[in-house]
Amino acid sequence: MATSSKSQTQTQESSKAAIDTVSRGSIITMGAASALVGLWAVACLASAMLGSGSPIGLIKGWFSAVSGM
Repeated sequence: MATSSKSQTQTQESSKAAIDTVSRGSIITMGAASALVGLWAVACLASAMLGSGSPIGLIKGWFSAVSGM
């Protein structure tokens, strides 16, 4: 009886370690994807600021694009 209990405990511990590894991997993957999206957004904003000449020009361009005028 003690052997069965000991092997079941070891199996549960190794299963928990595997789940922790998968969880850690998915957290790292999601963090990296979020960082890439953030960097892309900053690059797009910087490009728009350089193309419009000023923040006011950027706002005017955005309103004209949204309103269609």
